[in-house]
Amino acid sequence: MNKSSSKEIIILGAGLVGSLLSIYLARRGYSVHIYERRPDMRKENISAGRSINLALSDRGWRGLKGAGIEEEIRKVAIPMHGRVMHNVKGEITRQPYGEKGQAIYATSRGILNCVLMTEAEKNGVEIHFNERCTGIDLENATAIFNEKKIVAGSIFSADGAFSTARLHLQLNTDRFEYSQNYLNHGYKELIIPAGEGNTFLMEKNALHIWPRGGYMLIALPNLDGSFTCTLFFPFEGKDSFDSIKTKDDCIKLFKRIFPDALPLMPTLAEDFFNNPTGSLVTVKCFPWSFKDKLCLMGDAAHAIVPFYGQGMNCGFEDCTVFDQLLEKYGDDWDTIFSEFQNLRKPDTDAIAELAYMNFIEMRDLVGSQKFLLQKKIEARLHEKYPTKWLPLYSQVTFSDIPYSKALANGRLQEEVMKKIMKLDNIEEKWDSPEVEKMILNHIS
Repeated sequence: MNKSSSKEIIILGAGLVGSLLSIYLARRGYSVHIYERRPDMRKENISAGRSINLALSDRGWRGLKGAGIEEEIRKVAIPMHGRVMHNVKGEITRQPYGEKGQAIYATSRGILNCVLMTEAEKNGVEIHFNERCTGIDLENATAIFNEKKIVAGSIFSADGAFSTARLHLQLNTDRFEYSQNYLNHGYKELIIPAGEGNTFLMEKNALHIWPRGGYMLIALPNLDGSFTCTLFFPFEGKDSFDSIKTKDDCIKLFKRIFPDALPLMPTLAEDFFNNPTGSLVTVKCFPWSFKDKLCLMGDAAHAIVPFYGQGMNCGFEDCTVFDQLLEKYGDDWDTIFSEFQNLRKPDTDAIAELAYMNFIEMRDLVGSQKFLLQKKIEARLHEKYPTKWLPLYSQVTFSDIPYSKALANGRLQEEVMKKIMKLDNIEEKWDSPEVEKMILNHIS
């Protein structure tokens, strides 16, 4: 790739979004080269404390279907039909995610990424590992790797929340808007191992949550019978990562706060101190492109916190939207890049807000009887009037409604439900014609 050609593409990053994007581009006849700073994960273990399982939902499945690997991933994905909430006493409540048969799917990040890279190579994509991008010549669509310069028709940056390409836009272009916001919470991966004979020690087809108001523990199932747990916890304060100095501190805290999880976690103390503590950041920027030379994708353009399970799904939707624009405009990269960022920016801003809102919901509200009743009312209303009321979670997770429209719809629904939940004796009359009529009057 020494000569510039509109058919020659560089993608920075062989992660989930970069690999999927490469398949779409290769299938349209482009010569695609991916440059990845890490070694090949198919040959080496490079998880480095990142979450090892993810939640695939409708937007993500559409992206995989377009790449021809949906069925292959479905074979290794575990459906989670709802949340299972564990209170401090060990009592359990359940909340379905959607209608009967709807589920989000626990999927191994590593398996998914490996399948995507292999499929990319089958489509003629060349992946270059151990290649760290050290600079970009924006005007000439040239990526620099130490002393090596690679020229392309266009560069796509799918190199994550701390993108090298985005930094070059920030430093070298005028009026580039950028913000990053960290939560005061971090996260740590823990494990509930499988039982004898690779049995699941908790309900398999559910996402488990231990909501504690201000922090929480979650667990997703793995194919081998284990659960990957993630502790979302404040960095500082009375109960925080900073407050746990010893293994004994860790055991005492779990015994007090997550008592039913503790017996299932025989290596808790070792895992707690061996696994890194990660930070949680939201990144927003604009524009995402430079002329027809560079375009940001996925987390490089819009990193979000993980509490709606939409980071990967949103990145995959980037790929499907971009492919639709390729179908519409051919090789008119100027128009495609401009329309892509203008289409996606409102939606990625919306899912960033929704992700933070869901953090509050998951840690503070899902254990509340009033919250569960509200969701029950909403589910019943959707069952009876599916075209008039679609719960916000279903709009985000089980549809292709733009995130920005889902957010606007959700705000209107929440205003209605605030009024309904304030009614006297709502616990007794939640399913009455009176309540139903009130809601319909508000939304008609």
